[in-house]
Amino acid sequence: MLKKDVSDIVKKSKKWGWVLEPDAMKIFSLNGFQTPKYAVATKDAEALAIARNIGYPVVAKIVSPAIVHKSDVKGVVLGIKDDQTLLATLARFQKLDGFAGMLIAEMVKGLELIIGAKNDLQFGPMVLVGMGGVGVEIYKDVSLRMAPIKPRDAESMLGELAARKLLTGYRGSEPVNLDKLKKTIISFSKVMIDLQDIVESVDLNPVMCNAKACLVVDARIMLKK
Repeated sequence: MLKKDVSDIVKKSKKWGWVLEPDAMKIFSLNGFQTPKYAVATKDAEALAIARNIGYPVVAKIVSPAIVHKSDVKGVVLGIKDDQTLLATLARFQKLDGFAGMLIAEMVKGLELIIGAKNDLQFGPMVLVGMGGVGVEIYKDVSLRMAPIKPRDAESMLGELAARKLLTGYRGSEPVNLDKLKKTIISFSKVMIDLQDIVESVDLNPVMCNAKACLVVDARIMLKK
């Protein structure tokens, strides 16, 4: 059964057919997932207060019901280090179609992974795990299973990745917390089962994993028509 807060978010999002990122992040936060610190601003004073509270550097992202793919409009700016750059970014975003705010979030470090799912008419939610970030469609290094995902499924999915050595620390790089990663995959599959009657697909890309945690850095939820 869906939490009331989640149901309320879904109801208000139906007119767009998808869930705006701040609301999608809230859905996963309500379900126990870790996220970076973030908040949404529409005005200069709000943006400055949020960035200073989080601490530079920060990430800024466009929030608009008219823009599903933020990268297409240069709607993601990483590594903002000062007030001037932050306000210039807000001013540019305010001119974009359907501007509803600018999400400001802390910068987090780690290995970029993707955890996603699509609802199959025959099998229900099919969960995908792979190497994430902007190169996900190029490398196509993913593994797929039917929900619900059990611990042994999560382990075997990670073992199937061509870049699996990156998870355990390749050439001196920091290994990720595999226990946290597996728990994140399992929890994600449970959320997909709860949402399967109302969502078409969900993408968490990237999920940023390091030695301490796995954080949902970006979330997109497409609703069924």
